[in-house]
Amino acid sequence: MSIDNLMVFTGNANPRLASDVVRHLNIHLGRATVSRFSDGEVMVEILENVRGKDVFVLQSTCQPTNDTLMEVMVMVDALKRASAGRITAAIPYYGYARQDRRTRSARVAITAKVVANMLQVAGIDRLLTMDLHSDQIQGFFDVPVDNIYSSPILLGDIWKRNHPDLVVVSPDVGGVVRARAIAKRLECDLAIIDKRRPKPNVAKVMHIIGDVKDRTCIIMDDMVDTANTLCEAANALKEHGAKKVMAYCTHAVLSGSAAERVTNSALDELVITDTIPMRDDARACAKIRQLSVAELLAETIRRISNEDSVSSLFME
Repeated sequence: MSIDNLMVFTGNANPRLASDVVRHLNIHLGRATVSRFSDGEVMVEILENVRGKDVFVLQSTCQPTNDTLMEVMVMVDALKRASAGRITAAIPYYGYARQDRRTRSARVAITAKVVANMLQVAGIDRLLTMDLHSDQIQGFFDVPVDNIYSSPILLGDIWKRNHPDLVVVSPDVGGVVRARAIAKRLECDLAIIDKRRPKPNVAKVMHIIGDVKDRTCIIMDDMVDTANTLCEAANALKEHGAKKVMAYCTHAVLSGSAAERVTNSALDELVITDTIPMRDDARACAKIRQLSVAELLAETIRRISNEDSVSSLFME
């Protein structure tokens, strides 16, 4: 499809990111009203012609998660009923992704699958997301899924700063594949933190696998929520002799007093992206720095619309 046929709409979750993306695409942001009825129900009205258009609904399903998710689904339905040609849900931060399986046969929902079902019933033809919490969530969809990575942005920042004696640290066993790929690109060593989770959002560091003494440690993770895990990891690394500890996390959920926790921790710097808008307390934290993924998202959207390769963006 031609760039002339491309349209991008957004809700209330992260309008600044959407504005930055369309600026890089050199198009205007689609006009729509996203409001609430008096009882809190979401109401969406599309204010321009979308018939036959290649439409992207760009919105992270971040806090308030249920509201932002519902905005996406109602907007998708509105676009479908307005005869949009193709609808891609561009959800940089895919909320509810952490509940992606039943652990130890617990009587719990698999919410990542529930959301996938809801989006497809609403009428999406494709999903674009970034740094999914679990790659296998792509298999929950029966439509094409493009799970892109923030690594070009994060790696560029790390290279620019030219840290000496670098070691990439995975905050847990589940993040080893991601951390190993980054370590390979940086041509540096890998360390792994062995942690236990007695309950959600609580982690206890048991062991550190690898040499971190007198090294600059870079913790890589897909998201930071309460920052408990991150701060515990930073403390443990410093106790094992690390000279400096930095963290790079794509999705800055930063719930509750996370920013204050980062301020008071052994962490030297937390680098995040703008998939989720920064809260005021995070913006005021001297240790937190934000990078933008707008240009990367814009290029991915352009390639999808033009039927060009997306994976070649991330090839070595």
